[in-house]
Amino acid sequence: MSIDKEAFYEDVYSIVRQIPFGRVCTYGWIARLIGQPQCARRVGKALAEVPPVLQLPCHRVVDSGGRIVPHWPEQRELLKREGVRFKKNGCVDLRNCLWEVEIS
Repeated sequence: MSIDKEAFYEDVYSIVRQIPFGRVCTYGWIARLIGQPQCARRVGKALAEVPPVLQLPCHRVVDSGGRIVPHWPEQRELLKREGVRFKKNGCVDLRNCLWEVEIS
C-alpha cells in the first residue's frame, strides 16, 4: 500500500499543531492517530522535513520511551521552558506530560 507523502506529512503536521503547551506526544501515537500505526519512523522523517515557515511545535514530539532527539540540544530546553518534567535518566516523564488524545 502506497501512502501519498504530501497527504501523510500534512496529517502529521495537523496533529503536531494540536499538541498543547507543556505536553508531549510520541511518534508512534501520532502514527496511530492518523491511521498509520506502522509508520512511526515516517512521522519522524516528516518532522525532520518541516518547513520552518510552519512554526510547528516539533519539540513536543518524543519517542516511546520519552527520549528526545539526540542531536537537537534545544529540544530539552524548549520543553523545560514549558514545564515538561524529565526523569533522572534524561527522558521526558511521560506519566505526567503525555498528551492523551483519543483516537476517533
